Amino acid sequence: MNADFTDTIAAVSSGNVRAGVAVLRISGAAAKPIADTLFSVSLKPRTAAYGKLYNAAGSLIDNALALYFPAPNSYTGEDVTEIHTHGSPAVVAAALRAIFQSGARQALAGEFTKRAFLNGKLDMIQAEAVADLIDAETEQAAVNAASQLSGSMSAELTAVYDDITDLLAEFYAAVDYPDEDIEQDKLNDIIGIIRRARERLSAVLATFERGRIVKNGAAAVLLGKPNVGKSSLLNAIVGYDRAIVADAPGTTRDAVEERAILGGVLLRLLDTAGLHETNDEIEMLGVARSTRAIADADLIFVVLDGSNALTAEDDYVLSLADSSGKTVIKLTNKSDLPQVVSVQDALPISAKTTEGLAALAERVRELFRAGDVSEKVSLLSNERQYDLVRRAVESLDSAADITTASAEALDDTEFALNCLAQTLGRKVTDDVTERVFSRFCVGK
Repeated sequence: MNADFTDTIAAVSSGNVRAGVAVLRISGAAAKPIADTLFSVSLKPRTAAYGKLYNAAGSLIDNALALYFPAPNSYTGEDVTEIHTHGSPAVVAAALRAIFQSGARQALAGEFTKRAFLNGKLDMIQAEAVADLIDAETEQAAVNAASQLSGSMSAELTAVYDDITDLLAEFYAAVDYPDEDIEQDKLNDIIGIIRRARERLSAVLATFERGRIVKNGAAAVLLGKPNVGKSSLLNAIVGYDRAIVADAPGTTRDAVEERAILGGVLLRLLDTAGLHETNDEIEMLGVARSTRAIADADLIFVVLDGSNALTAEDDYVLSLADSSGKTVIKLTNKSDLPQVVSVQDALPISAKTTEGLAALAERVRELFRAGDVSEKVSLLSNERQYDLVRRAVESLDSAADITTASAEALDDTEFALNCLAQTLGRKVTDDVTERVFSRFCVGK
């Protein structure tokens, strides 16, 4: 993202779709002069004004609403104006053309948020949360991203960062003057601060698995022998006929993947080929893929036909799931038919009538605790942040295992501080910045 951050940029912030209202954002030193040129009403700070929007030739484009946010009290930290027009693509195109002709240039993807970061309006965690909030597919993912954007995760990591910064002053003094033995009480204080910092960061790390699932969804594999109704169950969960269903066994020969929300949890559902003995080469490949999918799963749905007695193939599927170490939900499908199967802890369900689907949703909700994501406590959900915090914890582990204030322990503590600085964006390379903001859409 090569750009001159001294110029004025503009873009549609509401998305390029036909809608009732479109929002055009302008940021930079010329934001207010451009609005004064094109808009019929003089803008006052943080006050909405209704007027007419003209092009550079003086022709009417639309009746519009406009707002002005003077620096530094704006999203980007620069002068910002927003013009709200009707959402016709023709109107939006004409308005953008007029803004560009008046001195702004097209904003690059993520450039508004990048300017906010560079101007100190957001730290890196908050900036990444903006992209996560835009991409959120569930209410829980949105709440967690909003919590990160509000600064709850940043506040926790900043508190640890500040403690380590204060600690290093003591450390430097002890290491710089090795001939003066550090008092045991002072050494105990240093060790105590390091260990408390490690505990706080470890608590943040412990939220990652749940945060990852809230953000990206849980990989859920439908496992069972042929013709137990796995594809029908996938169709019932997603709400339409995504997978081919037929009475003949072995219809699914390759993995079919679909995303669905069940119990407030985003599931990345994988309908696999039925597990059974076969000489068909294509079916054999499908069975092999089914087995491999278990390794990447967060959740396994074992699907059994409740209307027929269990077979050796069912026993194999149950054994495979139980020995996988993964979370397993057992389902006896075809509950609309007379039942002959009883499996401990299994949920009866009918993919045909959707009976039992609500109970399944509740079971999924309980397993992944999707309902108690809090705006006050953020879950770590970003791979970049996770890796840096993990490395900080490992370094503090090493630093805490000291009997004297050594240069090695100082290096470990400094490395941990550097990891936190990168997490928060206080010390971050250009290539990392580019990767972070390349996720964003134009207009944000």
